[in-house]
Amino acid sequence: MEFFANNLAPIMFAGLVAFLLVGFPLAFSLGACGLFFGFIGIELGVLPEALLQALPLRIFGIMQNDTLLAIPFFTLMGLILERSGMAEDLLDTIGQVFGPVRGGLAFAVIFVGALLAATTGVVAASVISMGLISLPIMLRYGYDRRIASGTIVASGTLAQIIPPSLVLIVLADQLGRSVGDMYKGAFIPGFMLMGFYVLLVVLLALFKPKMVPALPPEARVFRQPNGKSGYTSLAVLALLCTTVALVFAENYAAVHSWWKGEVVERVALDETIVVSLCAGVALAFVLALINKTTKLGLLSLLAERVTFVLVPPLLLIFLVLGTIFLGVATPTEGGAMGAVGALILALVRRRLSLTLLKQALNSTTKLSCFVLFILVGATMFSLTFQGVDGHRWVEHLLSDLPGGPVGFLIVVNIMVFLLAFFLDYFELAFIVVPLLAPVADKLGIDLVWFGVLLAVNMQTSFMHPPFGFALFYLRSVAPDKEYTDKVTKKRIAPVTTGQIIMGALPFVFIQLLMVGLIIAFPGIVARDKPPVLDLEHVEINIPSADFGSTGGSDPLNPDASAGSDPQFETPNFNDDAPLEIPKE
Repeated sequence: MEFFANNLAPIMFAGLVAFLLVGFPLAFSLGACGLFFGFIGIELGVLPEALLQALPLRIFGIMQNDTLLAIPFFTLMGLILERSGMAEDLLDTIGQVFGPVRGGLAFAVIFVGALLAATTGVVAASVISMGLISLPIMLRYGYDRRIASGTIVASGTLAQIIPPSLVLIVLADQLGRSVGDMYKGAFIPGFMLMGFYVLLVVLLALFKPKMVPALPPEARVFRQPNGKSGYTSLAVLALLCTTVALVFAENYAAVHSWWKGEVVERVALDETIVVSLCAGVALAFVLALINKTTKLGLLSLLAERVTFVLVPPLLLIFLVLGTIFLGVATPTEGGAMGAVGALILALVRRRLSLTLLKQALNSTTKLSCFVLFILVGATMFSLTFQGVDGHRWVEHLLSDLPGGPVGFLIVVNIMVFLLAFFLDYFELAFIVVPLLAPVADKLGIDLVWFGVLLAVNMQTSFMHPPFGFALFYLRSVAPDKEYTDKVTKKRIAPVTTGQIIMGALPFVFIQLLMVGLIIAFPGIVARDKPPVLDLEHVEINIPSADFGSTGGSDPLNPDASAGSDPQFETPNFNDDAPLEIPKE
C-alpha cells in the first residue's frame, strides 16, 4: 500500500491507458479514472477530502467559459456552407482555371481546400465535399488514384491548422492562452503547408506528367463567343488586384495611423495580409459588377465567374479572421458573425431549408456535447492527477531529458506522432497537452508557439493508419466498385483503401517536415511580443499643480508655503493641545 500511495500518479496514468484499450469512451474513461483514484487517494490519506469539493466549481467554470462558444458557432458555419453548394462552385470554377496545366485539378483541390479550411474549420466537411465533387473528375481524366486521394485528404486536413480551426480553440483553452493569439500564430504555417503541397504537385507535373494530366480541350467549358479562353482578361485582372493589394500592404501602417488618429509604426503581418487581400478582392468585385451591369465586355466570362465565385468565401474569411485580427471582435463573436454569414449565403443561393437547418443544428449539438463531455471528464482526471502531484512526476520525467528545450521538443513531437496512430486530436488535446504545457512553460517555451507546433503535428492523426479519420471520410465517398463514367462512358476502376493510404504518406512527410521547420525557425509562428522595459532608464514625471490659492505649494516639498487654503494648513500635533483636523 505504501508503494501504491507513493506512485499513485503513474498508476493513475496507466489506469487511464487500460480504460482506453478496453474501448471505453474517452469522456467516461477520464471521469471514471479521476473519481476512482480520487476516492482511493482519500482512503490512503494521500488526498484531502475537501479536494473533490472543488469539482462542481470546475464544471461550472467550463459551462461559463465564453471561449468554448466558438466551437458550436464555427461548426454550424461549416455545416451550413457544406450544404450551400459553395464547395461545388469553387471546385468547378477553380478547376477550369487551372485545367489547361498539368496537375491543374490537384492545384484546384489544394486551393479550394485552403479556402474551405479558412471558412469552415471542419475537416470532415472539406474532405467529404471534395471527395464527392473532385475525385470522380480526377479519375475521369486519368489522374493517378494515389495522388488524387492523397491531395484530397491532405487539403481537407488544412482545416486543422488554418484558422478558424476547432483544434486551435481547444488547444488555446487547454494552454490558457488567447484563441486570437493561436489563430495569428497558425496563419503563416497553415499557408506554408499549402505551398508545400503545391510544390509536390509541381514536381510530379515536371517529372511524372502522366500521373497528373491536364484537362482535355473539350472539358474546358468557360469560353468567349469568339472561341477564346479568356485567360488574358483574368491575368490582367489578377495582376491589377495583386498590385493594389501589395501597394495597400506597403502603406497599411499609414492607413492604420489615419484611421486611429495616432501614429502606428508597425502592424502585425497576419492582419496586413488579411486586410490587403480584402482590398484586392473588393476591387475585383467592383470591376466585375460594373462590367456585368454596364455590359462593357472588359472582362471575360471566366474572369467574371472566378470573381463572383471567390467573393463569398473571401468575404466570410474577412468577417471571421479579419475582425479577430483587427481586434474588432473576439473569436466567439467572429464565429457568430461567420454563422450568420453562412446562413445568408445559403439563403442567397436558395439552398437554405428547414431540413438543412435541422441537420446542421443536430450535428452541431452532437459535436458540442461531445467536446464538453470530454472536457468535463478531463477536468475530473486533472483535478485528481494534480492532487497526487502528477504534474511533478511528468515534469521530472521530461525536464531532465538531454538537449534541454530542443531535446524536450523532439521527444514530445515523436511521442505525439506515435500517439496519433491510436488517439484523435481531441483525445490528444485533452489528455496529453495538459501534461506537457507546465513542463514547456517551465523550460521557457512560449505556449502559443508550442500550441501551434502541436497542432501541425496533430494533423497527422487524420492521415496515418489505422485510425486516420480523413482516410475514412474519403473511403466513405470514394467508389469501391467499378462503374461507368457518365461523360466519357468509360469503365472506371475503383479506389482501394491501400491506394488512399499510400497517397496520404507523402503529405504526412510534408507535415513532419513542417514540424521540423517550426522548431528550427521559431519565427515562422507569428507572436505578439510584449515591449521590453529598460529599468535602468525609467523616469517618473509628476506634473505640477496649483495646490494653493495664492501661489500654490509643492506636495513633495515640506518647506513650501501651503497658501491660504485651510485644507492645506498643518494640523497642531502638540501634546498639550487636542488634535485639530481641518474641515472641508
